[in-house]
Amino acid sequence: MLMKITTKFVVGAVLAAAALTAIPAQADEGPFEIRLRAVYLDFAQKSDAIPVLGLPKDQIEVNKKTIPDIDLEYFFTKNISTELVLTYPQSQTVSVKGVGDLGTFKHLPPTLTAKWNFIPDGFFRPYVGVGVNLTFISNVNLKVPAAISPTEADIPLDLSSTSVGFAGQIGADFKIVDHWFANIDVKYVQLGSDVKAGGATVTKVHLDPWLIGAGVGYRF
Repeated sequence: MLMKITTKFVVGAVLAAAALTAIPAQADEGPFEIRLRAVYLDFAQKSDAIPVLGLPKDQIEVNKKTIPDIDLEYFFTKNISTELVLTYPQSQTVSVKGVGDLGTFKHLPPTLTAKWNFIPDGFFRPYVGVGVNLTFISNVNLKVPAAISPTEADIPLDLSSTSVGFAGQIGADFKIVDHWFANIDVKYVQLGSDVKAGGATVTKVHLDPWLIGAGVGYRF
């Protein structure tokens, strides 16, 4: 619901931009922009069934959370730019509905997009972007608890070490004063992993998060 409301707001703002009077850009704004954002991770919570455990699909959940990110943008022209989004490794908790926690893992999800900036000289500067996400998964500490294990003992689990997928975004910068901007941004990222036990894949999770962010930027 939060994702739908935020997306509708951003789309509405983009359409409203046509009615705004453009403010001339400063000649010395520069081709670089750096932003700091707070980003809410809203995971899709989809997973394949696990027959060996008698679990139907979509029973595995990963906790939703707000994380910091920093992004670096370079403008090749007024309209065309590229953005690299970074953060530090994030710890997530994995659970099974009605059972409890399976443990934790960390992921580092750098994302690179190519962007089209619709009104590059305006107070309101909407954009869209497409690109790729490369997620590194580490520090996996997961196990099937004895309560649902067919062996009646804990079973260690592992995850794929990387995930590569499509990334898309829509958002806008709002010029505050020379060089400084407020920013809103919504991204969709394809992110999945095989879940393994004893080296064999037992299921696959499809996290595919929406990343809903707001922050500030400085152009130089």
